[in-house]
Amino acid sequence: MPEIRVSTSSHTELVDITTDVQRAVSESGVQDGVCHIYVPHTTAGVTINENADPSVREDILMELNRVIPLQDNYKHLEGNSAAHIKASIVGSSETILVERGRLVLGTWQGIFFCEFDGPRSRRVLTKVT
Repeated sequence: MPEIRVSTSSHTELVDITTDVQRAVSESGVQDGVCHIYVPHTTAGVTINENADPSVREDILMELNRVIPLQDNYKHLEGNSAAHIKASIVGSSETILVERGRLVLGTWQGIFFCEFDGPRSRRVLTKVT
C-alpha cells in the first residue's frame, strides 16, 4: 500500500498532497477506478477543498480554531482534545474517482492533509483499485 510521508511544521496546518496522491495513482497503473486515501492518526485528517488560493486554508484553520479552541474544559489528560475533535469533524478518509489514470478533481480542488496536533511526522495511506 503506497504511503505518503508528511512532515508538518505548525500546530495546525493544511498541507496540499494532491501531487503525491496523483503520483500514487500513476504508479499503480490503474486507468479507471477509485483512489482511497486514509490517515491513520487520531489527531489529523484529510479533506478536499480549493487549492488555488492559500487564504482558503487559512480561513478553514481560523474557523476550526475559533469553534474548537486549544484550551477549554476538556477532560482528556494529554492536552490535545481539540485535535481529536477537529480530526473527527474533518474525517480520516477520502475516496476520489480515477479516470484515464488521473484523479477526477474539480478545477480548483486539491487534497489536503490536515494537521491538528503538530508539528509531527505523519503517514497518509493510499489504495488505488
